[in-house]
Amino acid sequence: MHKVRPDMDIGNNIRKLRKNRGLTQDQVVAKLQLAGLEISRSVYSRYEINRLNIRVSELVALQKIFACQFNDFFEGL
Repeated sequence: MHKVRPDMDIGNNIRKLRKNRGLTQDQVVAKLQLAGLEISRSVYSRYEINRLNIRVSELVALQKIFACQFNDFFEGL
């Protein structure tokens, strides 16, 4: 399973995308779980503060949830 290395801005970009869509962390986690990914709120929150590597499969799911481009996750890197 491939992972994206945490970076100073990727977590901030994920948080920004979530807030711009008007979603709470709980709502995003629920959508990820509906997509078949086993993830808890505590794990998701660690993505947003760059404390945990994010799996590519989760990044793909977030791209669909946020209706964004993959470049949006890496803006400013």
